[in-house]
Amino acid sequence: MNKTAIAALAALVLWARPASAQEWQRLDTEAITSALSDARVTYEGAWQDFRASGRTLYNAGRDSWGRWEARGDRYCSQWPPAAGWACYDVDRAGDLIRFTGDSGDVTEGRLE
Repeated sequence: MNKTAIAALAALVLWARPASAQEWQRLDTEAITSALSDARVTYEGAWQDFRASGRTLYNAGRDSWGRWEARGDRYCSQWPPAAGWACYDVDRAGDLIRFTGDSGDVTEGRLE
């Protein structure tokens, strides 16, 4: 297949994608705060409430309280007894949200 045919095929594939398909969008600090404040995210087998006060409650069978904030275009959380904060890039596609850590670990959930 020549380059022209490959380019035409690629264009056709992109054009034929459903209009309802949503692309992941990277969120900045303001968008992270807006999306998560007073929201619940459900994960497979767990859920997490994000309070506007900066407290967060995670439950995967039992409650675990921590702190959260958005800074530097990232979601950051701190879970006692640990003193340090872990930060994640945040992407959104409709009501789906994805957190990606520095080591490449990915957690996806649904905003409610």
